[in-house]
Amino acid sequence: MRVSRMDRAPRPIQLAVLISGSGSTLQNFIDQIAAGKLNAKIGIVIASRPGILGIERAKKAGLNCEIIERKKFASEEEFSRAIFERCAGVDLVCLAGWLSHLTIPPEFVGRVMNIHPALLPEFGGKGMYGLRVHQAVLDKGRKISGCTVHFVDDEYDHGPIILQRTCAVLPTDTAATLAHRVFEEEMIAYPDAIRLFQSRLRD
Repeated sequence: MRVSRMDRAPRPIQLAVLISGSGSTLQNFIDQIAAGKLNAKIGIVIASRPGILGIERAKKAGLNCEIIERKKFASEEEFSRAIFERCAGVDLVCLAGWLSHLTIPPEFVGRVMNIHPALLPEFGGKGMYGLRVHQAVLDKGRKISGCTVHFVDDEYDHGPIILQRTCAVLPTDTAATLAHRVFEEEMIAYPDAIRLFQSRLRD
């Protein structure tokens, strides 16, 4: 029996995932893929430094993982070139707690995503990551926070916004408790953004 093109299951989207820390977002991708909720394949994981938990998560999942450190390159352009050379053949590059600034080559414009743990354009920019972001939200007295998935350009936490999800900021919140609540939204938002991108590939 011949299967028509329309009857075939769409191919998994090919991802590269860039990490700098615990790899909690990477683990979310791994879990979503394993559960059949995200039709994707992680072709490569790139870590910006050795000795981080994210590398162990990648190895445990049987993923190809390379360490590429900024300090080993004379310029950001050389560093970025080395990274994107490793990403050849993937559909989408996902920054997942990645902390090193990158120069996006022309062929990857619109193919690099990041997730930020606040509602951009507020609380973004150089140095705004981790608990610093959530403490800034608390210091400003915001009642609502959340996360933003956006395409990456050559500025920190900049580029077209794909989607955002929100959560309440509670009177009892610390930076750590707010971070936990925001990450619950991140676990939904990032896979949703990947699926949106994937639907464009099939159009």
